[in-house]
Amino acid sequence: MRVAGVAPRAARLALVGTGAWGLVLAKAAAGSPKLQIVCCVGRDRARLGRFVDATGIPAAASYAEVLRDPDIDGLLLTLPNEMHLPFAREAAAAGKHVYIEKPVANTLADGIVVGRLGQAHGVHVVVGHCARFLAGTRLIRAMIDEGRLGTVNLVEAAFCNDRGLRLTPEDWRWYGDRSPGGCLSQIAIHQFDTLRYLGGDLHSVSATCAHRSPLAAEVEDQWLVAATFADGKSGQVVSSWTSPGRYDIRVTGDRASVFYEVDQAYWGDAGRLHEGARLWVQSRGKGIAAREEIAVPAGDMFRDELEQFADAIVLGRAPEISADNGVQALAAVYASLASARDGGRACLLAETIAAAAAAVPGDTNETPGARP
Repeated sequence: MRVAGVAPRAARLALVGTGAWGLVLAKAAAGSPKLQIVCCVGRDRARLGRFVDATGIPAAASYAEVLRDPDIDGLLLTLPNEMHLPFAREAAAAGKHVYIEKPVANTLADGIVVGRLGQAHGVHVVVGHCARFLAGTRLIRAMIDEGRLGTVNLVEAAFCNDRGLRLTPEDWRWYGDRSPGGCLSQIAIHQFDTLRYLGGDLHSVSATCAHRSPLAAEVEDQWLVAATFADGKSGQVVSSWTSPGRYDIRVTGDRASVFYEVDQAYWGDAGRLHEGARLWVQSRGKGIAAREEIAVPAGDMFRDELEQFADAIVLGRAPEISADNGVQALAAVYASLASARDGGRACLLAETIAAAAAAVPGDTNETPGARP
């Protein structure tokens, strides 16, 4: 219980996975009074040692030790996608709250099971869709809520980089069963979540894709996805893995449109993303020369998502980045895969989720229902 006038305690967390993204989250957590990473776990002893040296976070003896520690409130999982469900299941069963770096799981069926863990074990399970916390994206959401754009009819988003030109067979992202659709499940998924955050639930998607990289990776590296929202508005997600960095969002209403872009050179240093960001509003009846530029404030999307997780643990606040939210983003990925493999036909997200749920074994301990 929170006592009036007394700041709530910091959530005590263990970080599981000490690769590049573990370092990003450790840096974000170090600047927050709401959470503390008290230990870390990693399989690669050399990499674990480098992580400890770089962050000062002590290494735990094992994952089992972390699960037994009553002073640890929750876990931050930065692991390959296929490891999300087994590690999250063990953590939730041990009474630990769980943060999973997106996507919620590697397969949609696994994601649905992850989505049931919170209710089954009385814990919060969140999925790190950090991009919705970008300062410019939050400004756009506020403009929509205030009616500045009028009735929104179109939401477009792009996320591109050159990762597909740097893959090797030693990278799990090389393989179609571990990185479905390549950039579709690794970066476009952020923009599916952005569309949902700004425009509401998605109804269906229609997709085309291509493999244009000179490398022989199993995954596609170009995606064009048209989306229909549940309320009838339209959307689009563009993603390439053979491109210079590009991240932008355009929302079009009948009174004004807004365009937002960020410089991906700052992506791993989120506190500086505003330095390379631009946001313009163009009113109906006016050309681009008359559009208004709005300053994008400083922020840290990684810190903000971790603090939302901490608030769920300490204050009991329902997180917007719930596991169910993560399932919706992953469903857009799998519906896009199905669409592209069937000539671009429109695939309904509800049908995609229902088909995946039917594949979940009936003897799982996790039961469906509302999250806590």
